Order: sequence, then C-alpha cells, then structure tokens
Amino acid sequence: MIHFKQHSFRQSGACRAKTLGSLLITSSLMSFIVSGCSGTGTNVAGNSANSLATPVSNQNLQRTSSIRLAFQKGGGAVPIARQRGDLERELAAQNIKIEWSGPFDRCASLLQALNGNRADIGGCGDIPTISGIAAGQPLCIGAVQRPRPDALGSAIVVRGDSSIRKPADLIGKKVAVNQGGAGEHLLLKVLEKENIPKDKVQRVYLSPNDAAPALYQGSVDAWAVWEPYISIAELEHGARRITTTHPAPPYSVQVVRSGAAAENPTGVKAALIRLNKDAEWVNQHPDKAAEFMVKEVKVSPAVAKRATKNRGPEQLVFPNVDDVANLQKTADWMLEQKMIPQRVNIAAAVCPLETTTAK
Repeated sequence: MIHFKQHSFRQSGACRAKTLGSLLITSSLMSFIVSGCSGTGTNVAGNSANSLATPVSNQNLQRTSSIRLAFQKGGGAVPIARQRGDLERELAAQNIKIEWSGPFDRCASLLQALNGNRADIGGCGDIPTISGIAAGQPLCIGAVQRPRPDALGSAIVVRGDSSIRKPADLIGKKVAVNQGGAGEHLLLKVLEKENIPKDKVQRVYLSPNDAAPALYQGSVDAWAVWEPYISIAELEHGARRITTTHPAPPYSVQVVRSGAAAENPTGVKAALIRLNKDAEWVNQHPDKAAEFMVKEVKVSPAVAKRATKNRGPEQLVFPNVDDVANLQKTADWMLEQKMIPQRVNIAAAVCPLETTTAK
C-alpha cells in the first residue's frame, strides 16, 4: 500500500549536495538542457519508518503558495488525486494552491517539464530519475516507493504468434525500449540474469507511443514495457509476456524540481504527504481506482482492472539510509552499463525538505 505511516521521520543527518557538472545529452527520446543541480543538501532518514502522515503546520504558509503536480498516463496516486479533488481541497486549507501538468506518456517527457520549470513534482521510476540527475537536470528525490519483488507491473512482451518463448530466444532479435528508462533497465537486467551478452540483443529506442505499433506491425520482435501498456497489448492486441516479475524491481520516485524544494520545502512536503493519502485510497478501492483509469486514459474497463491489479499496492515513504544505499547501487550499475555519463551521488540528490526528527 502507499502508506506515509504515522511513525517518525528520523533524520540521520544533513549532507551537502554536490553540484553536477554541466553537460548536454541528446537522444531519440529526450533532450536535456543541462544546468548545475541546484539542490543544497540532503535529508536522509534513518532506518526507521519515515512518516508522510504528519500534518504540515500553517505557520510557514501564511501566504498562498503554488505547487504544480505533473502526472503520467495511467493509474497511480497522482492522476487519481487530480480526479478526486481531495488533495486540492485539503492543501487549499493550508494556503497551498495545486496546479496540474500533463498527462505525459513517459518519464522523459515529465522530467523535461520539471527541468523546464513547468512543474514541481512528478512520479517516475528510479532509472529515468537517475538518468535525469546524471544529465545535470535540476532534480531531487522527494519520496520513494520501495520495490515490490512480486509485482507484475513490467514485462517483456511479444506478439501472440511470435516464436519467442523465453529470454534466450531474444538473441539476434530487436527489442523496443525507452532509452535510459524502465524498459531498458528491465531488458538489461533480464539479459544479465539469463547470462546473455547484451550485445547479442539489439535495443531499439522508442517511446511507448511508437513502440506499440512497431511491435504489432513487426518492426521489432519484443517490447520491454510497463502498465497499462502491458494490459493493452495483451487484451487488445493478443500479445503475451515472456517474463513475469522483474529480476531487479525498481523504486518509484516522487521527483521534485530542485528550485521548488529550495524555495518552498513546506509546500512540497505537504503535497507529498497528501499524495500518500490518495495512494492509500487507491489501495483500499482498487475497483474505483480502475474506473478512474478508464476516464483518465480512455482504456477499456478490462484493461484498467488488470493494470491496477498488476501494479499492486503502493507505499510512499521519505527515503532512509537503506533506500539511498540501494539507489546508489542502481546508479553505479547504470554507470557500468554506460546508461549515464557520470556517477550520481544519491545522498546529495535527496531533497532538503527540512523534516524533523520526532521524539
């Protein structure tokens, strides 16, 4: 579930953020206008549970502030919070005005909105988040959802009539992935687990909107992707999975524009806390959550129901030292795979949200 549990958010100590060197990365899926990372410190919790349920005091919110929430196509707390309206009403009582930006078809587009100062907070996977930080985008990690080893929210799919039955059959084939994102991460981890040299499988960098017709029309042989695209492919186009659970399940991240975290940490923290309540609602009302997905993404009820089930329950927490260590391992692996151009210091990339140590 997405719980911001009513436990203390223990802070183990502040860390100075290190400015990332400027660089420019251009790819088929993302163009990064690079500037130095503007975070000024870290806010890493200890090993105890990290609260996203503690109310934010109004004492620092005497004047109305604005938070712009970016959302992707699909299910999850953010687009459902937009439809339900409770988040806006509760934060309005704290003098915080909520604005919405989206929908975006993938993390790369959402991160561009944050980088371009068109949004303040948005949910992405850890892989594209780390890619953006490595590219010098002014981003920081606000909250995380820890990996779920049993989740079915990502998979490699093939056409129903394909001869491909298992990962080893991908040798010599073309697989659509989003560059530097969740799809490429999934494919590389599957190949690593199966001891298949990565150069034996051709990666074709495509966005979801381009990868879907490429698969169905035979331009690529397989597609590494996530929900709700998996359920659409299976239920509406006869595709099938050749993988089930992820061999290295990723974190989900509520990514924050560094400027927003520095200028309005109280408002950002309040928005993250309230997003957790919508996440809890999603966990408690999966059928209604599926109905919201039908409205948001314009998918069939069958697709929405399966995608919601496959995504599984969500749980948002402020990152603790273990989360930072795990994300650092992922970032270092990405550097080894040449998915990013330089090492990312995860501890320095945690948003300085001024959370306090509870007694």
